[in-house]
Amino acid sequence: VQLQASGGGLVQAGDSLRLSCTASGRTFSSYTIGWFRQAPGKEREFVGGITWSGGSKYYADSVKGRFTLSRGDAKNTVYLQMNSLKPEDTAVYYCAAKPYTMVITTVREYDYWGQGTQVTVSS
Repeated sequence: VQLQASGGGLVQAGDSLRLSCTASGRTFSSYTIGWFRQAPGKEREFVGGITWSGGSKYYADSVKGRFTLSRGDAKNTVYLQMNSLKPEDTAVYYCAAKPYTMVITTVREYDYWGQGTQVTVSS
């Protein structure tokens, strides 16, 4: 599976962005997708995840109520809608995939990673 994360950019606090994670290769619909982010000087952290069916979603406390995950109709794209963005959301955002699993929050458990997309939120 090859993953491509896109949609990042420079926005102001309170604005919204929608990130996309698009997959090619094997059947993407059977993979659980996790989103992670890494700010300069910090460890990569879990943001949210969605199961292959889309029936289960899980979010980090820091983004709960502001970020929403969804799967596209074609099942090869996962979206991360980010609303009410804060300066502390500034980071490189990565999507990752793991087949046939519940949502996992641990970086090392994921098998495939995209290249990351930069999100910068100014105050």
